[in-house]
Amino acid sequence: MRTHYRQICDPHPGCQTMPYQVTTLGEPRYPSPLHRFVSEDARVPEHIIRGLSEPREELWFELAGPRARLFFDPKQTRAGIVTCGGLCPGLNNIIRSLVHELQQGYGVKEVLGFRGGYQGLDPALGEKPLTLTPEFVDDIHRRGGTVLGTSRGMVDMVTAVENLARFGVNILFTVGGDGTQRGAYELFQIARQRGHALAVVGIPKTVDNDVAFVSRTFGYLTAVQEASIVLDRAHAEARSVHNGIALVKVMGRLAGFIAAGATVASQEVNFCLIPEVPFQLDNFLVALNQRINNRAHAVIVVAEGVGQQWLGNAGGQRDASGNMKLDDIA
Repeated sequence: MRTHYRQICDPHPGCQTMPYQVTTLGEPRYPSPLHRFVSEDARVPEHIIRGLSEPREELWFELAGPRARLFFDPKQTRAGIVTCGGLCPGLNNIIRSLVHELQQGYGVKEVLGFRGGYQGLDPALGEKPLTLTPEFVDDIHRRGGTVLGTSRGMVDMVTAVENLARFGVNILFTVGGDGTQRGAYELFQIARQRGHALAVVGIPKTVDNDVAFVSRTFGYLTAVQEASIVLDRAHAEARSVHNGIALVKVMGRLAGFIAAGATVASQEVNFCLIPEVPFQLDNFLVALNQRINNRAHAVIVVAEGVGQQWLGNAGGQRDASGNMKLDDIA
């Protein structure tokens, strides 16, 4: 194991350097079979647009992309993929793209698909993993859900790491949300403690689009498209009756991207309530009353996490993935 400390801002007078850790499995020893690479020194600034007079002390991220040298020999590498948590549009696309890139791009020996979420990493709980080939994944992007199945909740991570080592898995791709990525970090730490060289690659899965520094997450645009169709139908219902009010709740525990995006796409929404923008319930009801008096119908969109300050939490309860349970604003 080796730890790198790298500068996160331009080396110019007055620039505040803040080291951050990048943990690696060791020195890359094998040349990549690809032909185009990203430099190890390439960086992307936190703020792309900024004024010339603004201070430049900020985060600089490594540019993603293939490197010229690899730690594992692709011909001897076995990769694994696991999908966890709730469903999200695009899961099968992710699986398919991984398999094609790993096998046809890098020439990886084998790709295993662990079934039923993290439970699939425990042989006592899950089924045997699938061998994923380009032929197997050829048309899975046309299906919904995930061909690997999913589940919520964690498993005995020590047992999971032992199982991964027994299968000879060198790289594990974990596709999931907060709980999944916390589990991924634990898997890596346990593997490191037991001396098994395991690279764990977390692929954030959130239809809510709430990953900082990313333009959009996979599945978000599909969610907006489907939600806007529902909003158009809700508008047709509301205006068909006198003083009709359509109330539509969409996904978004702590983020209102789907609600806001669908509102813009539909153009039939009168009120859009999102967690990021606090509002007074009394003021909202006054505005709603004015809308009904003027137009005799209204369409309201709420993200599921709105208004928790009025509702409280159901005894501080959490779901199987460790997320706080929310009360129903709608």
